[in-house]
Amino acid sequence: MRDLVEIGMGRTARRAYELDDIEIIPSRRTRSSKDVSTAWQIDAYRFEIPLITHPTDAIVSPGTAVAVGELGGLGVLNAEGLWARHGDVDEALFRLVQAVEDTDDPAAPVKVLQELHQAPVRIDLIAEAIKQVRESGVTVAVRVSPQRAAELTPDLLAAGVEILVVQGTIISAEHVSRDGEPLNLKSFIADLDIPVIAGGVGDYRTAMHLMRTGAAGVIVGYGYTPGVTTTDSVLGIGVPMATAIADAAAARRDYLDETGGRYVHVIADGGVLTSGDVAKSIACGADAVMLGEPLAAAAEAPGQGLYWTAASAHPSVPRSHVSTGVDQVVDLRSLLFGPSVDPRGVTNLFGSLKRAMAKTGYSDIKEFQKVGLTVRG
Repeated sequence: MRDLVEIGMGRTARRAYELDDIEIIPSRRTRSSKDVSTAWQIDAYRFEIPLITHPTDAIVSPGTAVAVGELGGLGVLNAEGLWARHGDVDEALFRLVQAVEDTDDPAAPVKVLQELHQAPVRIDLIAEAIKQVRESGVTVAVRVSPQRAAELTPDLLAAGVEILVVQGTIISAEHVSRDGEPLNLKSFIADLDIPVIAGGVGDYRTAMHLMRTGAAGVIVGYGYTPGVTTTDSVLGIGVPMATAIADAAAARRDYLDETGGRYVHVIADGGVLTSGDVAKSIACGADAVMLGEPLAAAAEAPGQGLYWTAASAHPSVPRSHVSTGVDQVVDLRSLLFGPSVDPRGVTNLFGSLKRAMAKTGYSDIKEFQKVGLTVRG
């Protein structure tokens, strides 16, 4: 039974929980972290850690996509971002850094991003970025918006994309547009020979609809980061992540029964800032996490200590600040695997996940999704 709360006469709301509201319960056994696997596989592509990068230029360049892939995760390029619009991305990023340094006005860097994204998407530029990733031998993943998926995908496939991420703040099985043909994800995905990850969603019903389109993975959330994303303030839309992940995992279970065995991966995107958040996301039912701001602390991040999401560049309704509070103090390998001297859970993200799994006696991701949980308070 859903936990409904009356918020006024005749109006109820569902009680939902953030990752901070829950804790993992130890089991009756433990094991060595050496005996724990964090590997997962989507379609034919295997990854050693359950990491997908949030597709923002702040953390993903062709070089960092390669570095993430070589370390066992999946880096996702933004096919509508700076590497697709500017031949000299370093100059574009310099303009952004200058806007931050020259004024305390938080709107100034957002305005710069909006101006930078007024340049048209150039297929030759994004194809060159894809080529750099492809030639390294790691899996090539690229994000497109629902609005431009049909337009850009043929050229992306020709460039060598292996996993396509169709991502917006909120996504549905059919994106309706008065100005053109709607994007019907079911027919769109059916025509492709590569796996598609789609999202974000925040509830059981939408997650189930996306699974029925044939998506290989469903993104839960919209990259919410406290103090950075403003979707809740601008649109009034929020996704309490623990509940949203659990709902999507329930949809996955029911879809598995409905289809007789087709498994769709659940990917948590939002509110995942520490290694404890990574562990709790998987404990709630996620197969992987989509990390944004935590990776901005890597010395290799192109944002040079700044962080923003793609929603910051929307021409009329931006929904992300440019955060200046990220200290680039550690290389990417140490950020993911340690060793760490920081006790806050912001480095050694996946080494700590292994330790959490070992401390609760679970040997792989699928098993760990069954761990017990409690709610604070």
